[in-house]
Amino acid sequence: QVQLVESGGGLVQAGGSLRLSCAASSSTFNSYAMGWFRQAPGKEREVVAAISRGSFSIFYAEFVKGRVTISRDSAKNTVNLQMNSLKAEDTAVYYCAASSSALGYRTRPSEYNYWGQGTQVTVSS
Repeated sequence: QVQLVESGGGLVQAGGSLRLSCAASSSTFNSYAMGWFRQAPGKEREVVAAISRGSFSIFYAEFVKGRVTISRDSAKNTVNLQMNSLKAEDTAVYYCAASSSALGYRTRPSEYNYWGQGTQVTVSS
């Protein structure tokens, strides 16, 4: 079992920045691929960024490329999402997720085994 707790969401003006963090309870954190997803009202959950075990490979969705950086800290059992140049359309609940897949990063929600409770990001225009 892995418990994930997100933090760092909030209200920010367009063009601003936020840093989301996800703390994992498991001592086997390093054996999981991690991802950040988001879900806006009335829309499906979509991947924002994903990172493999050991940070060997990273994926960014096209709509955030150049504005977002995902990273993981194995010593602290955390995965972070630095978001810059935020837009109103980035408004959503952001979720951290862990996948037991051994193969690189994963981009589909069905490939993830554990989810955090989500943190709200609201970007005002």
